[in-house]
Amino acid sequence: MRTILTCLCLMATTAGSAHAANTITFFRDGSLIRQEAGAVKGVIDIPLASGILEQSLTIAPAPGTTIVGVETHTTVSDSRTAKEIETLTEQRRRLEDRLQALETREAIFTSAAKAQSGKAPRKSKTNPDPMQTIRQGTDFAIAQLEAVYTARRTTTQEIRKIETRLVAAKKSSPPSENSVRIAVTPARGKVTLRYATAEHGWQPQYNLYLEGNGVARLQLSARITGSSRGYQVRVSPASLAENATAETLPVHPDSTLLASYLLPVKEEPYPEGVFNRFSGTIANNTPHYLLPGDSCLFRKGVYQGKFRFEGVSSGRSAVISLGK
Repeated sequence: MRTILTCLCLMATTAGSAHAANTITFFRDGSLIRQEAGAVKGVIDIPLASGILEQSLTIAPAPGTTIVGVETHTTVSDSRTAKEIETLTEQRRRLEDRLQALETREAIFTSAAKAQSGKAPRKSKTNPDPMQTIRQGTDFAIAQLEAVYTARRTTTQEIRKIETRLVAAKKSSPPSENSVRIAVTPARGKVTLRYATAEHGWQPQYNLYLEGNGVARLQLSARITGSSRGYQVRVSPASLAENATAETLPVHPDSTLLASYLLPVKEEPYPEGVFNRFSGTIANNTPHYLLPGDSCLFRKGVYQGKFRFEGVSSGRSAVISLGK
């Protein structure tokens, strides 16, 4: 009996190790897959996830294994739909790049506006009216910030439209089938594949807790939406480009808590009644851009309702409201 138990424990440990070798990490703009595979008679035939990003596939041989050749294959059931999905995916990635650029631009002009407003007026021959010069510089920086806010709102709306079109396109046609054939030596050699896909595997969800003391606790969680069968799943609010340094967290059932922030909040007073209402301004004092997502509102631990959190950049404030 003891021998049987020992064998079972050993088998469980081995199976757990094999399962842990295949991982998928959901980032905010795509997924990163790591998969181990072993050869049979010197050949590895393995399917790849749909939506693989071009030039992202790497195959590393295990110690003692040599890669002799690699062939990739793609079978497209509907070339027009596949082309549309590819085009929409590229458009979405460009818009996401634009959002990141706008965030940097916002930080620059926010700093410029503060620098202008903090200048001490000094007259000179070339600057006889320093107050007017400071006002002009401040007005210019604020005008640029307004342009950034408008561009970000427009870009976010365009991303939502593209997401809707992508969902419709994927439903109308089955995804492309991708696979790779790897020739190795020796006959039972092993390799590790790593590649990225365009799949957005999680959505931000928030819980906002109000305590009535001018500080709110905002919890960011990840609701997993991507396919992950057979993989150990991790999630990160960072982008794919930051994968080398980004912190990743293991996924738990239903949702995974990614972060908890204490943020300053100014609440508008409302009389208590049958209908729950809230309006206030929340300041993002964290170094991170807080992504848009659905949020639940709690006041002193009591659930009050749901609202849409539109996201806010680091160092900026946003108005949030619930009810009319």
